[in-house]
Amino acid sequence: MPSSCKEIRQALAVCLQQSDCIMVQQNTPQECLRPPLVNTLPTKCQQLLKGLGDCKRGMVDMRKRFRGNQAYALAKEVDPNTGDVVEKRKPVAQMYGGKPAFQPVKEISGDEVEMDPEKTRGL
Repeated sequence: MPSSCKEIRQALAVCLQQSDCIMVQQNTPQECLRPPLVNTLPTKCQQLLKGLGDCKRGMVDMRKRFRGNQAYALAKEVDPNTGDVVEKRKPVAQMYGGKPAFQPVKEISGDEVEMDPEKTRGL
C-alpha cells in the first residue's frame, strides 16, 4: 500500500538537509528531530514535521477514512516574519460540512406554473 504522506516526507527530508542543524552542527536527522534540537529547526521544517504527524494520524483515523487526508496544498501555514496564519488556497467545501448538500427547492403554487402543451401531451 503506497503511503499518502510521501510528498510531505520528501519535503521534510529536503528541509532537514538544508537546515543548520545538519549543515553547520553536523547532527544526524534523527538527532535534529528529537526534543532538544527540534526547536532550533526553521519554521518551515517544524510545520512539515507537524504536517507529517497529522498525515500519519489521519491514515488510521476512522473519521477520515472516507474523505481522506486534507491535501497538503490546502493546509494553513504560519508566516515566519509576522507569525500570522496564512491559507495557501481557499479550501473546497465538503459535503456534510455543516451545510446541506443541495439547496432546498422553492415551493410554488399551481397558479404560478404555466404548462407547455407540447411537453405535457395534452394534460
